[in-house]
Amino acid sequence: MKRILFVFGLMMLTVSMASAQQKEASIAVLESEVHDFGDIDAKAGPVTHTFKIKNEGEVALVVTKVVASCGCTSPDWTKEPIASGKTGEIKVTFNPENRPGPFTKTVSVYSNGKTGSYVLTIKGNVTTN
Repeated sequence: MKRILFVFGLMMLTVSMASAQQKEASIAVLESEVHDFGDIDAKAGPVTHTFKIKNEGEVALVVTKVVASCGCTSPDWTKEPIASGKTGEIKVTFNPENRPGPFTKTVSVYSNGKTGSYVLTIKGNVTTN
């Protein structure tokens, strides 16, 4: 009987801890996950878009890593923890030099948020006028 009560108590403790961890998670909310630059003149040089990321969770959101899909795309992001209710940024710069035609590039974002990772996309069309 004592063993059954011990196992039951252990299960209740595990459920209670899991529930508390979910309530305390950081939650990353993006204004958008895709940006379309439209037509870009290759001679105009690199273009940048800033994605806004808001923490709607109860604990600080930490963006741990941001990885671009290729060398023509470079990310820069808020390195310090994003407090609950505050907003951070992920800037994505694309270099159109010698890349004529339509493009779609992705940036993978990793964090301590409830959804640990997500993908941002930039797209457009490089023209050579």
